[in-house]
Amino acid sequence: MSELHKFLFDGLPVRGMLVRLTDAWTDLLERRAANVDTGAYPAPVRALLGEMAAAAVLMQSNIKFNGALVLQVFGDGPVKLAVAEVQSDLGLRATATMTASVDDTACLSHMVNMAGGGRCAITLDPQDRHPGQQPYQGVVPLEDAQGRKLERLSDVLQHYMLQSEQLDTVLVLAADDRVAAGLLIQRMPLKGEGNLGAALSHSDNEDQIGRNEDYNRIAHLASSLTQEELLTLDADTILHRLFWEEKLLRFEPLQGPEGPRFACRCSRERVGRMLQNLGAAEAEDILAERGSIDVACEFCGQHYPFDAVDAARLFTAPETQPPVSSKVQ
Repeated sequence: MSELHKFLFDGLPVRGMLVRLTDAWTDLLERRAANVDTGAYPAPVRALLGEMAAAAVLMQSNIKFNGALVLQVFGDGPVKLAVAEVQSDLGLRATATMTASVDDTACLSHMVNMAGGGRCAITLDPQDRHPGQQPYQGVVPLEDAQGRKLERLSDVLQHYMLQSEQLDTVLVLAADDRVAAGLLIQRMPLKGEGNLGAALSHSDNEDQIGRNEDYNRIAHLASSLTQEELLTLDADTILHRLFWEEKLLRFEPLQGPEGPRFACRCSRERVGRMLQNLGAAEAEDILAERGSIDVACEFCGQHYPFDAVDAARLFTAPETQPPVSSKVQ
């Protein structure tokens, strides 16, 4: 069962999280593999998407936000777009769109950043937007401060956290066909016993980048975790091996209905609104060519067919439609 573990280092301005996506991850992959139009993802795309899903769960759990956190990687390679979305209740979904084949040995730059156009975007989309409110979005290139291409998603996201939040962060991510997992260690923008002291000012927080000895020690331990260990060891073993000399305050693991799980937000109503935005003329052209409109959700593979009658109802004002009768005529 997929699970999320949160913990603090007692008396130190350091927090951590460990996520292991099992059934949530295999469910997503099985749905993609069952799609006769696309087939399964190539191995490098599976690895990238799994790391994105694990990272998105960690980042969503790291903030108090009622809405969706959307992690996107896009650029100028054969992978046009990869998306992982996690709701505040930890329901997650992910998908990738490819415009060309991906070699089994392809790295991050070969998939999305061949000519330097690759970007990583993190969007916070509130569940209940105020009128005129727009989602918050931060975008960073898939390069370091010296302009060198980054080949690990974890390095991209660490760079993002340092630039956007002025917080030291260590991320270890890994994914295979069975598990997508991640470990996050972060210096908190707080001080005091039990991590409950007064907040530092923005400038004070920025001045502490790389200087907190407690964080540096713990970050060094976290960085020693290998991808193989992250994928094969259980959470208790990982935390004991890494931090057996530290005093951890661990919270109850989140799993099952309260933990990370595959959940798609698609519905027939949402697809209907999409077709309405497409316009009556475009819908009629598709109907004339194919006889029906069949829309498949890119995230879960669910098909939503619309015949000529269904389409006509979409573009007919409710007040002009005949009343619905419960009797068979």
